[in-house]
Amino acid sequence: MKKIRLKAMAKINLGLDVVRKREDGYHEVRMIMQTIRMYDQIELEPTEAPGIRVSTNLNYLPTNEDNLVYKAAKLLMDEFDVKKGLNIGLRKFIPVAAGMAGGSSDAAAVMVGVNRLFHLNLSQKELMERGVKIGADVPYCILRGTALAEGIGEKLTHLPPAPAGYVLIAKPGIHVSTKFVYTNLKANELESHPDIDGQIQAIRSGDLKKVAELCGNVLETVTIPAYPVIEEIKDVMKKGGALNACMSGSGPTVFGLFDDREKAKAVYENLYGGELAKQVYLTTFFNNRKSGR
Repeated sequence: MKKIRLKAMAKINLGLDVVRKREDGYHEVRMIMQTIRMYDQIELEPTEAPGIRVSTNLNYLPTNEDNLVYKAAKLLMDEFDVKKGLNIGLRKFIPVAAGMAGGSSDAAAVMVGVNRLFHLNLSQKELMERGVKIGADVPYCILRGTALAEGIGEKLTHLPPAPAGYVLIAKPGIHVSTKFVYTNLKANELESHPDIDGQIQAIRSGDLKKVAELCGNVLETVTIPAYPVIEEIKDVMKKGGALNACMSGSGPTVFGLFDDREKAKAVYENLYGGELAKQVYLTTFFNNRKSGR
């Protein structure tokens, strides 16, 4: 096999609850994860010369062991004593540091690709078990689709595909530190929690309006006071006809769920030409688990 290309898809959190802060410092979560049709492109090419080499279209991204794609490849290649080298070409389109698991998805795609390229014969479950060593979101990014994530995000339960709709993505021109958000989250003092179980039932029922109604993210209690533009974007989406709008992950990306493409497109054009958001995309859910990367 000479070269393979893969899609590393982004995710949003339809619901994100933090149950408690554990004694080990980690936060226990319950999240509904959803893959969307937005992706980075990964190209893997084996080489006779040993070593891992990373290239990317963004000059501010690391190309050494600080990049998750490098760590993901090294993890498997070291374990299975792969003698050949690997060139990794990474073309980023998912917004960086945006709460959309772009880095984790890139790592997941590389693990899938290395497994395929060097005939390691690992199952999806075995890849996911190794992926958590790279990051808590990596197992989900290997799985993809609609899933409940628990623990620190590594305990995953398949859910039926979320009901079809339109997803408007808007990222303001700011970067939010995940560490900042979780450090400042008063997990044991939260006054309200999203109804994750109710949202799961709405997904099982195929009720997009109810899924949207129950969207919630407790991390907004930290991120929005620090970055009010997030609330402003949410308001624009809701006033434009979104069933609901919510922040994804630790932010700052906002997504709006629509059942009407024309309304979604109108809000897209409004935000695209405005000052609130620097990156705006209109897309849909991805749920075909049987298709290739």
